[in-house]
Amino acid sequence: MKYAFIGAGNMASAIIKGMVKSGINGSNITVFNTSKAKTDVLRAECGVDVAPSQKAVIDKVDVLILSVKPQVLDKIIETVKNDIGNRKPLIISIAVGKTIEYLETGLGADKAIVRVMPNINAKVLMSTSGYCPNSVVTEAQEKIVEGLFETVGTVTKIPEGMFSIFGVIAGSSPAFAYLYIDVLARAAQRAGMPKKQALEIAANTVLGSAKMVLESDEHPWALVDQVCSPGGTTIEGIYTLEENGFESTIVKAFDAVLAKDKAIQAKK
Repeated sequence: MKYAFIGAGNMASAIIKGMVKSGINGSNITVFNTSKAKTDVLRAECGVDVAPSQKAVIDKVDVLILSVKPQVLDKIIETVKNDIGNRKPLIISIAVGKTIEYLETGLGADKAIVRVMPNINAKVLMSTSGYCPNSVVTEAQEKIVEGLFETVGTVTKIPEGMFSIFGVIAGSSPAFAYLYIDVLARAAQRAGMPKKQALEIAANTVLGSAKMVLESDEHPWALVDQVCSPGGTTIEGIYTLEENGFESTIVKAFDAVLAKDKAIQAKK
């Protein structure tokens, strides 16, 4: 299987490194990017081939990953279509906000096209990725997509109508989690603990808590109850969070991101 990337930014680099770590030979991955510095790093670290042009990276490829920014895709999509010609590789786009309709219009409705949304945690092989195929994509091709993105985390098939929702809970929410961890660590620092140590403890606690939710088969509120002893310390913290609008603030943040996403989509 031959893979090709157009674009070698942070997300593409994370995916390529995950592919190589999973056992895919770097010689089966070809990359084209306008910045030679980025492709040189990937060649040195992962053993990928570097193409001299966009057309060269597309030739004889089985899976083509469009990993450029949305505004860049607008500029190159016509040339990508021309370079593909009559060939029919599996085309994967990770460009934010670019719908299946947009991709089919630009590349051809007869092409097997999959829209994928990974998140920043792909950098540590812990991405939560969602994907949506067009009607041309076969079951076997879906398995290729799943296998590819499982190298950098988990992957879930999402109806395209829910991509905006997925974008909030998987794409934007890492920033919410980072903020929570930092605030918790700064509170500990204020109380006298070194910030570096507090960050490590807070981050590991969040990591373990997420694992409990995924593996315990218990509702999060049941887990909250297990931590809160009658008349104890934790229940005081829970009541303080609720009194100060913790839950409603999270919901408002979710709604704000979703509204902004819909506003951006409406302008296109």
